[in-house]
Amino acid sequence: MNQSKPLKAIALAGATGTGKSALALDIAKLHDTCLISCDSMQVYRGLDIGTSKASEAEQSEVRHALIDCTDTSNIWNAQIWADAAKQIIQQENEQGKVPIIVGGTGMYLKALTHGFADIPPEKEGLRAFYETQQAEHGTPYLHAQLEKVDVALADRLELGDTQRIIRGLCVFDTTGKPLSEWHKQQDDVTQAAKTALDCPIFVLEVPTDKLRARIAVRFQQMMDMGWLDETKWLKSLELPETHPVMRAVGYRQLLDHLQGDISLEQAIEDGITATRRFAKRQRTWFRNQTPDAQRGEHETLLKLIKKQLGTCT
Repeated sequence: MNQSKPLKAIALAGATGTGKSALALDIAKLHDTCLISCDSMQVYRGLDIGTSKASEAEQSEVRHALIDCTDTSNIWNAQIWADAAKQIIQQENEQGKVPIIVGGTGMYLKALTHGFADIPPEKEGLRAFYETQQAEHGTPYLHAQLEKVDVALADRLELGDTQRIIRGLCVFDTTGKPLSEWHKQQDDVTQAAKTALDCPIFVLEVPTDKLRARIAVRFQQMMDMGWLDETKWLKSLELPETHPVMRAVGYRQLLDHLQGDISLEQAIEDGITATRRFAKRQRTWFRNQTPDAQRGEHETLLKLIKKQLGTCT
């Protein structure tokens, strides 16, 4: 991507249930700009209710980018998303607009702002091979295989972290070089990415008790909207258990119910608990990974972002 000056965007991040999307929508309408979804599940067509995807009415008010990008049977990743986001930011900048990136997938945002080392694409069939190995022998078995080729990465990953373990094995088999070694090249890549993109980050925060209550209410609202039927459709696709959407918070618990493992009431309770834990992990991630971000509740960030956009345009 050729450019003489940094691309410009604003990022509004934070935990699930904090109200990021509503705040971003209000600001985008005021500044006549688009929203770029930074949500690893919203890229999939058909996952609408459980991902809190923007409604048709909201999409008619403000253009939403990077939602409904691919069929659910495919797999997107942070690098694919970041490359697509850069193209959209450039298009908006050429029209004199500064888009707002909104979402809670921290690794996607980091891929955009810090970049990734240029790891070659995985060899065809490798991932399917390791998914079969996982189904037959379990994830701890794959972890043991990873220890033989990339002990540094294996030491950092939990025994049940299927996706990252498979990724490490695929990268080594493809390149002959441990993924941990690729990660060591990150500093130069990060400096280049920061030079190419001007993207201040704002993190929306909500008091813990208030967020916990919101998550419970929102989960039930999504159930009332037909989330269980959406999950039945997802189950009908018969995707491998290792596919990211099969482990998505909320969907995973509803799938447990549809498979006859737990009651619907238990699935809802488990789903709320899992969502709260997920929100806690997100808050920790953004606190640790975005130390320079500006943080605050709704009204504080509304003023800060409007001021920032005023200086950009």
